[in-house]
Amino acid sequence: MGHCEDSSLDEKMVPRTEGEIESLIKRLKRIEGQVRGVQKMVEDNRYCVDILVQISAINAALNKVGFNLLERHTKHCVSKAVREGNGEDSIQELMNVIKQFSK
Repeated sequence: MGHCEDSSLDEKMVPRTEGEIESLIKRLKRIEGQVRGVQKMVEDNRYCVDILVQISAINAALNKVGFNLLERHTKHCVSKAVREGNGEDSIQELMNVIKQFSK
């Protein structure tokens, strides 16, 4: 998250593998389909509770993607920064993104 994926900061980044990218894209496309489904439910004037259940599922799926990225960032980018003596800044960045993510 944050600067880890920022291409201008390659020294901080541990690139994702093709498998990691494919997995994230697959999940995001599934979420995109769920959002389109909710849009269709609204257009079709479906029952509110049914729509809310689908929104809850979308939120859970997005959180799962987010936590996956947070975990990867911590295990790869933050741990790299700690090994290289830049841990304090990286840990502060991680804490800031966790605060933002948990709003």
